[in-house]
Amino acid sequence: MGIIESILLGLLQGFTEYLPISSSGHLTLGQHILGISDPEQILPFTVLLHVATVLSTIVILNKEIVWIFKGLFKFEPKKEGIGIMQRLNDQQRYALAILVSMIPIGIVGVFFKDAIEETFSSMIIVGFSLLITAALLGFSYHAKPRQKEKISTKDAFIIGIGQAFAVLPGLSRSGTTIATGLLLGNSKQNMAQFSFLMVIPPILGEALLETKEMLEIGLSQAFGGIDPIALIAGFIAAFISGCIACKWMISIVRKGKLIYFAYYCLAAGIATIILSLI
Repeated sequence: MGIIESILLGLLQGFTEYLPISSSGHLTLGQHILGISDPEQILPFTVLLHVATVLSTIVILNKEIVWIFKGLFKFEPKKEGIGIMQRLNDQQRYALAILVSMIPIGIVGVFFKDAIEETFSSMIIVGFSLLITAALLGFSYHAKPRQKEKISTKDAFIIGIGQAFAVLPGLSRSGTTIATGLLLGNSKQNMAQFSFLMVIPPILGEALLETKEMLEIGLSQAFGGIDPIALIAGFIAAFISGCIACKWMISIVRKGKLIYFAYYCLAAGIATIILSLI
């Protein structure tokens, strides 16, 4: 993998991570088009690009993250007849919702990691997953919003199930989580923010585990001999494009224009299935 390929894949990852069109599916398509098929290069490089986009989330949503941490360790005084859940402030409830949303993907990561990684080379799975993404976005667009003020822990868990399914290439993580939240009656503004914040802990956790494995076998061997300059170039490309896409996507969700991405995923899914059969 050269510098140009690395930059192209970085840009692809950064933009598609936040747009509801599946970053994993597009990375698989991009690697297929560029002729990159070595799994020893693809998997570690993909983790690196995901870390870059997580950093872009932290940069764009820094005010929201600071707000959470400011109230995270402030507890209301204990009162007779009031349980701990009633004593939680808004920041603690939000952090709890994020924690609950991580449970499903944590289970999938522990028990099905190897099986999922095998699907990343299947173009047919990418195609059908893109069609599912299109359907979800379409349903959420036509759903009647109830506009809940806050995301409950119950809703967070169901949204987390959506995120767990979205580990399949072609099934958009942001599209699935946002669509699930909207179908549950949560507001567009809340879901855009929550969808991007809830992915930070799982990706950073996966990155730490991957880094540990890489250090054990050596970084040069872990990345399959990819030029370090190419790795840096891909990382920077993913970070910059991620910042742009994250800010843009929040605006798109608030305006309720996800239906256009449903049309795109429908066309991309059909094209991918046809391509896989040629």
